[in-house]
Amino acid sequence: MADVNEKLKYEIAAELGLSEKVKKYGWKSLTPKETGRIGGLITKRKKLMEEQKSRQN
Repeated sequence: MADVNEKLKYEIAAELGLSEKVKKYGWKSLTPKETGRIGGLITKRKKLMEEQKSRQN
């Protein structure tokens, strides 16, 4: 599950235009607002993935 979380984290950071900042300065360089946005989108996307998975079963 950690691999999925890491993948989502990087994907969402890229979607928000933060990937260069993360690559150059690391995750600690993000503001609380930016990290909260990433975390919220990870949670939302994981819920959607779980819903899709349960529909397939």
